Amino acid sequence: MANVTRIKAKDDGPKKADKSDDAEITRKVSVKAKNSENKKVRAKEAAAAKKAEKAEKRAEKKAAKEGKKVFFLFRPFAAIGRYVKESFQEVRQVRWPDRKSTWKMTLSVIVYVILIAAIIMLLDALFTFLFKQVINI
Repeated sequence: MANVTRIKAKDDGPKKADKSDDAEITRKVSVKAKNSENKKVRAKEAAAAKKAEKAEKRAEKKAAKEGKKVFFLFRPFAAIGRYVKESFQEVRQVRWPDRKSTWKMTLSVIVYVILIAAIIMLLDALFTFLFKQVINI
């Protein structure tokens, strides 16, 4: 492991730690690293189990839905209901911007629209002038 030095505020320079302190610090660091690795592994396992459980529930719901057959006259209404439900699910997933970024984006759109409008107006004036010159010859 690396040589660990301790610096105190009143000291003029770094002071080397003695061997026993160095070994103790190394041991504490390695124990903390092992504990954090174990926590990460346990968290990953818990997340994987949760995902598997959710997938299982989704499969059960899908199987239950497939069992239900809708009368053919009600199918358009079922499709509209499904569309509305899925639309609300999508809206819940949207990460809406805050007020400051909304104004920034709005102002940038306005500026770009003005620039493009100016370019189109200049091109229109140029082509009008050129066509008048060609027709008057």
